[in-house]
Amino acid sequence: MEAASVLVRVEWIKNWEKSGRGDLLDLCWLLSKNKSHGSSTYRDFQRALYELSHHVIKGNLKPEQAADFLNDISEFREDMPSILADVFYMLDIETTVLEEKSKRDCFMQLVLACLYFVSDTILKERLDPETLESLGLIKQSQQFNQRSVKIKTKLFYKQQKFNFLREENEGYAKLIAELGQDLSGNITSDLILENIKSLIGCFNLDPNRVLGIILDAFECRPEYNDFFISLLESYMNRCEPQTLCHILGFKFKFYQEPNGETPSSLYRVAAVLLQVNLIDLNDLYVYLLPADNCIMDEYKREMVEAKEIVRKLMVVALSSEKIDKQEKEKEKEEEKVEKPPDNQKLGLLEALLKIGDWQHAQNIMVQMPPYYAASHQLIALAICRLIHITIEPLYRRVGVPKGAKGSPVNALQNRRAPKQAESFEDLKTDVFNMFCYLGPHLSCDPILFAKVVRIGKSFMKEFQSDGRTQEDKEKMEVILSCLLGITDQVLFPSLSLMDCNACMTEELWGMLKKFPYQHRYRLYGQWKNETYNSHPLLVKVKAQTIDKAKYIMKRLTKENVKPYGRQIGKLSHSNPTILFDYILAQIQMHDNLISPVVDSLKYLTSLNYDVLAYCIIEALANPEKERMKHDDTTISSWLRHLASFCGAVFHKYPIDLAALLQYVANQLKAGRSIDLLILKEVVHKMAGIEITEEMTTEQLEAMTGGEQLKAEGGYFGQIRNTKKSSQRLKDALLDYDLALPLCLIIAQQRNGVIFQEGGEKHLELVGKLYDQCHDTLVQFGGFLASNLSTEDYTKRVPSIDVLCNEFHIPHDAAFFLSRPMYAHHISSKYDELKKSDKGSKQQHKVHKYITSCEMVMAPVHEAVVSLHVSKVWDGISPQFYATFWSLTMYDLAVPHTSYDREVSKLKVQMKAVDDNQEMPPNKKKKEKERCSALQDKLLAEEKKQMAHVQRVLLRLKLEKDNWLLAKSTKNETITTFLQLCIFPRCIFSAIDAVYCARFVELVHQQKTPNFSTLVCYDRVFSDIIFTVASCTENEASRYGRFLCCMLETVTRWHSDRATYEKECGNYPGFLTILRATGFDGGNQADQLDYETFRHVVHKWHYKLTKASVHCLETGEYIHIRNILIVLTKILPCYPKVLNLGQALERRVHKICQEEKGKRPRLYALASGYSGKLKCRKSCMVPENEFHHKDPTPKNAVASVHNEPVGGSSSSIGSASKSHESSAEENDKSMERSQCGVKAVNKASSATLKGNSSNGNSGFNSSKIIKENDKEKRKEKEKREKTPEARALSKDGKEKPKEERPKKDEKARETKERTPKTNKEKEKFKKEEKAKDEKFKTTVPNIDSKLTQEKEIEEESFRERDIAKEIKSKENVKGGEKRPVSGPLKSPVPRSDITEPEMEQKRCKIDMHPSPSHTSTIKDSLIELKESSAKLYLIHTPSPLIKSKERETDKKELDKSRERSREREKKDEKDRKGRKRHHSNNDREVLPDLTKRRKEENGTMAV
Repeated sequence: MEAASVLVRVEWIKNWEKSGRGDLLDLCWLLSKNKSHGSSTYRDFQRALYELSHHVIKGNLKPEQAADFLNDISEFREDMPSILADVFYMLDIETTVLEEKSKRDCFMQLVLACLYFVSDTILKERLDPETLESLGLIKQSQQFNQRSVKIKTKLFYKQQKFNFLREENEGYAKLIAELGQDLSGNITSDLILENIKSLIGCFNLDPNRVLGIILDAFECRPEYNDFFISLLESYMNRCEPQTLCHILGFKFKFYQEPNGETPSSLYRVAAVLLQVNLIDLNDLYVYLLPADNCIMDEYKREMVEAKEIVRKLMVVALSSEKIDKQEKEKEKEEEKVEKPPDNQKLGLLEALLKIGDWQHAQNIMVQMPPYYAASHQLIALAICRLIHITIEPLYRRVGVPKGAKGSPVNALQNRRAPKQAESFEDLKTDVFNMFCYLGPHLSCDPILFAKVVRIGKSFMKEFQSDGRTQEDKEKMEVILSCLLGITDQVLFPSLSLMDCNACMTEELWGMLKKFPYQHRYRLYGQWKNETYNSHPLLVKVKAQTIDKAKYIMKRLTKENVKPYGRQIGKLSHSNPTILFDYILAQIQMHDNLISPVVDSLKYLTSLNYDVLAYCIIEALANPEKERMKHDDTTISSWLRHLASFCGAVFHKYPIDLAALLQYVANQLKAGRSIDLLILKEVVHKMAGIEITEEMTTEQLEAMTGGEQLKAEGGYFGQIRNTKKSSQRLKDALLDYDLALPLCLIIAQQRNGVIFQEGGEKHLELVGKLYDQCHDTLVQFGGFLASNLSTEDYTKRVPSIDVLCNEFHIPHDAAFFLSRPMYAHHISSKYDELKKSDKGSKQQHKVHKYITSCEMVMAPVHEAVVSLHVSKVWDGISPQFYATFWSLTMYDLAVPHTSYDREVSKLKVQMKAVDDNQEMPPNKKKKEKERCSALQDKLLAEEKKQMAHVQRVLLRLKLEKDNWLLAKSTKNETITTFLQLCIFPRCIFSAIDAVYCARFVELVHQQKTPNFSTLVCYDRVFSDIIFTVASCTENEASRYGRFLCCMLETVTRWHSDRATYEKECGNYPGFLTILRATGFDGGNQADQLDYETFRHVVHKWHYKLTKASVHCLETGEYIHIRNILIVLTKILPCYPKVLNLGQALERRVHKICQEEKGKRPRLYALASGYSGKLKCRKSCMVPENEFHHKDPTPKNAVASVHNEPVGGSSSSIGSASKSHESSAEENDKSMERSQCGVKAVNKASSATLKGNSSNGNSGFNSSKIIKENDKEKRKEKEKREKTPEARALSKDGKEKPKEERPKKDEKARETKERTPKTNKEKEKFKKEEKAKDEKFKTTVPNIDSKLTQEKEIEEESFRERDIAKEIKSKENVKGGEKRPVSGPLKSPVPRSDITEPEMEQKRCKIDMHPSPSHTSTIKDSLIELKESSAKLYLIHTPSPLIKSKERETDKKELDKSRERSREREKKDEKDRKGRKRHHSNNDREVLPDLTKRRKEENGTMAV
């Protein structure tokens, strides 16, 4: 009504006389133009008339006005009365049910007004009898109804009676003669029809029986199709249309008796009549059996039976008797195959398909379940034949292979058959539709299967070609989607029903390989997960395939790979998805099947390999599988088995890798790094690049050589024949542009593992994931570097600053990726320069190499500046930073031993080949040629590397002077070097760990300015606890290798004096600064002598022992595991000292006892290390053999300083005799170290208090040591008055950075001073009060300075402690007396220093606890107490000079007060000016610190 109300507006009715009538008249005229009854305008015209009449009924318009208007428009259409009658019929029904009588009266008036142009005959047909009676058109409605019923009964229901006795047989005989005569002449259907009419009239024949006889004749004479069709068409013009259908249906009914069989001729006649539209399918369909619901029940029953068969096949653990019974039952069921009842619908369908009537055939198949009709072979063959005919022209044009002829298919002699396809566009009309109804039953016609696949292959070639318009592309896209649908619904299911047809598989792969892998895998997924459930036959096939697969997998071993491999190949040709799914399920449970399965897959086709790749990815992505074991610390075994299988199968067979690589990339994008295990295995197997932390020393050495040496001696298993597989992997990465993205994602994910995947996971698991991510990055990056060409690699890897700043790649990973690019650039540039000047000498070649390095690395030097803050470049230069990160072990040394070893192996192989009498001569010759060629390659590679290393060393020798700058202290320089270079790289890989150690040694050997070798080694060996605790398992292994290599160098120097003098004697890395009280020469540069160095090495061993014991006693799993790994790695070089080894052995034995049965991993590591340690016990030496321990000389007073800024936190040489003599005491002191940090703040204030009260004395203990000779005291006072002496004396005192508890300070001072009389006690109390007062005034100033210089002091304390500890280790040699804290003896004779003067020197020990470790604080406390006690015992003052000492002390106290006032004034100036330049007479502690920092330029004080 809403749509109709728009046609006749209310305004028109209101203004009818003015304008409404005219507007409506125009509308009706427009609507009446289209005479078609099915058009929308016709319906609108009806609506307009209905609306107008409805307004009359409502009373909005008079009936006379409406009748007048309707009379006017009756001229517009001839069928106007019929249309009005329909409108009146609708209104009649509506007004009949209304209660308002007025509306019914208006309707009656309107109809009466229209009677003069609407005939009463039409109204009698349409209107209700009661309405007609009211209108006066009939007299009585009841009589009218009775009369109409009688007429309908007579017309439709009363059977005509024929008097068969009246019909003469002669007439039928003549009729048969007419229809059976020779029709090849000029006899036409019209002539025969006239004769038939004559016979009917003459012999009074029944027309229906005549029609039946004509149909019988048509059945018997199918060759005269056109004649009988023409005759029937003419005959039916004089009969009712449905008569023919009734007679035909009666014939079908006749054959529906039990065991009745409908003749094919009847099906054919019915099909022809349907094709020419003489009968309607819907009229005939009701006569055919079986009914549609019976067909559906049969389909469901078949599906249930198929599933029951599947269920029986899935039953496990049947006894042999039950199996025999089951087989017998199967045989009986096969024997009881009943003859199916006659299906007339399928028979008619077959006939329609044979004559090419696709439309009616399609209408029949729509009524049936999917693929039900095609499941009958005759129907399927008929559809296939029709498709053959339809695609023949197109196949002949594009599908026939070169050189093939083929058998042409003749077209149907039927104008009404489907049009043959001439182009790909024509396939959309009928062919694709035919295939959809055929479904999996294309398997019955392999030839058609091959034709379709070849047409699809030709289409894909054209689709992938260029030069088409946008419209053509859209059309091609539609055809492509249809082709994909046919592949999914027809080709794959048909392949499943074929019996082992490898040719069809290869044909299909020829088309599928042109699809992107995304399309292929989507099709495989549909095939595997949905197709097998669409038809009962496919359900059975799936169950049978699984049953056969079980049989094969139960018997498959390494010995019978060949026969069972053939069976796997046969199964895979038809049902690869089901077979591989089962095989992969078995591999996930049993890893011992991997090797035989991989070997058995050699009989697969290309399509099968591609399906296998899909099945692997689907298995990997299975969301129902847990990727972690129940303990959440290890990766599940099924994932590891699949990853191993991936690597093996992708290496051995030509399988497309793109999808697998993309899957790994997608997993990384999603933050799941576990699947990197797959990439790791694939690269390992396909490229032969192995990543392991258990490499032997020989393998590690081989890895520093060229590619050939790496392949021969660098890996555990010699993976041969990786050339082709690595090329395939490289091509896949380049074709799909996955090389760089994978690298970047792995590098980003490595640092994201902890945050994205850490969460609540076990710490050990997070470490394993981190290691896996890191190892894969190293492995994958190594593969790209060695397999990609220079151009490809350079084109894909961006510059170092882009990698770090834009892609946020960690610096170590960024340089790892960029390093091969630099080498490629330098090599290519060097080759260019050599070509430009071929006849140059060796020196010129080196110069060209250096020039090429400068040209390539100059942009890198500029780029790395942005990677760190500007302060970093005060210590090291960008050139040094880039040089360190751009070089490898290949650049630093040639592994001659490895080359010789591999060459010797090859010679042995050649000799063995010669001695082998059973080997055929041809094979001998080939093997010898292979070994000889390999030997030549190794020798050439060695020679090439020697020349390269020589050039690199010369380059480094020229660059060394610009490496380390003098803008910052050497402590800061070493810190920056270790923090940004050594530590990040030494845990990157095993070879990098060796490289870092060798690079440090190289920098030392090059005599690099401003590089302190001692400080560097000391930093590495001291305080390793935090470093070890923060490592993953693999990083701990690499860190252990690094320490081992560093210890190897140190051990070599320690073992032989000549070696030490040769490699360290005159090197700046071992340069020290000597400061002695009373020596006028000031600071003297000195070399660390051999014996002192041995003390230092012992101290490093002690530090390592202390850190190891600390980690072992923490109870933390990570600490214990990592330190055991590190200790195992450094076992060749540590421990060397017997008592340290025994201490370690006790701790490890304790770990073994505690962890047995609790944490098996720790127990295994500890047990392994304990056994190895016991084996090394024979190599350990007592401490006195490791370094000399001489008695302490008397009156030895000296001050030894490291850097002007301060000393090292881990002091060289300060391993005092007391704490080295007993391992148990060491262990106890380590236990107390945990309390040291808590006392740091208190200790600092106490130390400051003691220093401020002692004036210019270096330490409190130096003040209580008195001289026995009065003259010597006077000479000392004279020397102290000189500015130089005051400066030296002041330099001998340093304010500690960390604070010590007040109780310890007071106890130490009391022990050192030890007053003997009451007067002395009173004096001691006064001095304590004075110190307290001075402390109150001095501490605020000092605290402010400490805050400002905190960072400087942290770096300076380490070297100052180095100096202190070396002095404490100095002993008496060659009859000369040496102090306990030992001033280093200079190699230059000092004749100007007399023995009394040497005795007057005091030992001013600086004690600075490390801010980083509690162990260092504790160590310093113990050293301080013991050294103080020894000094007091040696220098106890005599009673004769006590009064003079008191006088001297009083004078010194007055002087200290004056100096304190002067310091307060200078502190005020320092706070305002913030300057670091001070005079030599400055006695203030913090200005002295800044002065020492400025003095540091290249020497290290010990």
